[in-house]
Amino acid sequence: MERVRAGDTAAFESLYDGYHRLVYGVALRVLSDPGSAEDVTQAVFMKIWSNPELFRSGNFGAWIVRVARNRAFDALRARAARPEDEFPAAIPAQDALEDTAIAQLDAESVRAAIAQLPEEQRNLIELGFFGGVTHQEMAKTTGLPLGTVKTRIRSGLRRLRNALDGVVAS
Repeated sequence: MERVRAGDTAAFESLYDGYHRLVYGVALRVLSDPGSAEDVTQAVFMKIWSNPELFRSGNFGAWIVRVARNRAFDALRARAARPEDEFPAAIPAQDALEDTAIAQLDAESVRAAIAQLPEEQRNLIELGFFGGVTHQEMAKTTGLPLGTVKTRIRSGLRRLRNALDGVVAS
């Protein structure tokens, strides 16, 4: 992030490559709409590029998930405030349909990888990333020490990364 703060586009591209699927997956889970999830993903990364000082320190992955969730919930509230017509204004182009299908496959890969995690890791990751529960709240709710909660989440995320690296490579 220091390099992004300095305006290093290569660092920003690397950051995008490392986190865009995660941001998109969170947005898709909240919105259940691939197009809106793509918009949220773009908005999150534009926010990071234009205001990199918003991330001060800590766990970048957890921070960007929180930003994505908040942006997705904002989009959900905006959608509820202005209901759309029953029919779309334009029929999506064939390329957009292919992109949507590929994004859906990515989301399915993430869901499948999460399902393969041991229950104690899966539950904590789902609570934190999809339920918005803090590590401290998880420790209090489960009765586990805070360090154990963090270790299980970190181990689960490492397993997820390894599982998804195999999917991306194939």
